[in-house]
Amino acid sequence: MKTPILTAIAFAVLSLTPAVAATPDYVTAALADASRPAADKARDADRKSAEIVTLTGLRPGGKAADVFPGGGYYTRIFAKVVGPKGHVYAFVPTEAAAKPYKPDAAARTLAAEPGYGNVSVLVQDTKAMDAGGLDLIFISQFYHDMHNAAYGGPDIVPQNKGLYNALKPGGVLFIIDHSAPGTGISATNTTHRIDAEAVKTELAAAGFKLEASSDVLRNPDDPHTANVFSPTIRGKTDQFVLIFRKPK
Repeated sequence: MKTPILTAIAFAVLSLTPAVAATPDYVTAALADASRPAADKARDADRKSAEIVTLTGLRPGGKAADVFPGGGYYTRIFAKVVGPKGHVYAFVPTEAAAKPYKPDAAARTLAAEPGYGNVSVLVQDTKAMDAGGLDLIFISQFYHDMHNAAYGGPDIVPQNKGLYNALKPGGVLFIIDHSAPGTGISATNTTHRIDAEAVKTELAAAGFKLEASSDVLRNPDDPHTANVFSPTIRGKTDQFVLIFRKPK
């Protein structure tokens, strides 16, 4: 017979695993949208995009920020999910925008395309993120970089405060990153990985509540030692998904 304490612990663990939900019609439609590049659609299965976007909870009319959006893979999907009554910010941290490769350029090109009038590019300091009232802040494979001097680190506290302030009460902070169990934040600028437990601790200190986690992007065959850009593991890393909420 289970003790009350063990039962409570088991319930707490289960409560952090989101129930499998059917993909909403608006997510299916966003993924199928004709304006999405074929190269993006070819990545959907590996990136588990239907599952990920469903887990974010983003809905038509919502307001989201895609932090360090890269080529705009998720920016495009979010724009179609929220529709004309919603808005998506392609958010590029000031330090990143100063790089010679101009990571905001792709976002500006995307925002100028027909059908993406609900996308704006924000180049700002993460510590003073000026996009208040967001339903969702989405950070995929970039939270670890926020610890690095080249992207605003190493002090993560003011950056996390900026994220917290930009969300509306009840809003979601959604984190995907490359896993490095037991390493804390020591690998953020070497193998470009981070320990999920360190992320939980940092964001709890900022006031966020961990609502759920998902194994949808896990790869148990990743030894966690290679640089994520290494051809031996690139595109196949073990990734954790953490879903935080700003209390109401």
